[in-house]
Amino acid sequence: MTENSPRKVLITGGTGLIGSRLSEILIDSGYEVALLSREPAKSSHYRTFRWDPRAGTIDEAAVPYADYIVNLAGASVSDGKWTDERKRDIMTSRLGGLALLHRELAKSNHHVRAFISASAIGVYGDTASIVLTEETPPGLPTHDFLADVAHQWELAAEPVAALGIRTVVPRIGIVLSTEGGALPQMARPMKLGAGAALGSGKQYMSWIHLDDLCRLFMAMIDDSTWRGTYNAVAPAPVTNLQFTETLAQVLHRRLVLPKVPAFGLKLALGEMSDIVLASQRVSAKKVLDHGFSFEYPELREALESLYADE
Repeated sequence: MTENSPRKVLITGGTGLIGSRLSEILIDSGYEVALLSREPAKSSHYRTFRWDPRAGTIDEAAVPYADYIVNLAGASVSDGKWTDERKRDIMTSRLGGLALLHRELAKSNHHVRAFISASAIGVYGDTASIVLTEETPPGLPTHDFLADVAHQWELAAEPVAALGIRTVVPRIGIVLSTEGGALPQMARPMKLGAGAALGSGKQYMSWIHLDDLCRLFMAMIDDSTWRGTYNAVAPAPVTNLQFTETLAQVLHRRLVLPKVPAFGLKLALGEMSDIVLASQRVSAKKVLDHGFSFEYPELREALESLYADE
């Protein structure tokens, strides 16, 4: 690669919420972007390599293409109830992809400088109001599926780091975007006048604006001093009640319903209710100490940027 040629980023899970926006921002910043996809035709405006983590197959040109790899691949935890089959898919879609990438990165025919492998703050489990840092041990009670998924996801990235490739693991919080994720689902009933806090409302939500998350990924790509695990959350976590009240104010709606009881959510969603009922008060201190500056450090300004036209 010559000094003036654009740096090349290969993204798995590139057609999802985070990957789509990250691809746009990387292109705007002068990078080249290619995707790894099981269905290349769906993402034809980017160069796309085919892979199938379940079958253990990958285009042999994919990894040699890249200077950097961003691994976001994994079945969504919020699409449909957690049946046994769904839970297997959520787990194996993450671990299979990482095993395949490790296999390719163990070869000598590539020039990958850094590997950014997503995780999630679910790794901490349901921890009430305890402030969680990267040093906090994973929360692994046997019943906590999200904690187990995130923990296994991180363990599966360790063999890549063992190859000597700079590896960064961002533990991603609740990503705020109007294009997908949790926020549209929370805003929809509120716009209909049926907004309410969930469960006790006291559970902490550690969030991050999608654009700040993508800027953080870029910092992790650009700066070789980023290495290891980081909480990818804004510096101001809020309770579910605070989040709900702030969202209502930004949308110019009133909260007219009482809180949605936890038992009702568990009845409707089963184990998946853990996504909205678990409390995680996650610290952004390590990211801030590393010099990263958030464009949206406070919830109100993040929501106002997303609902400017409401």
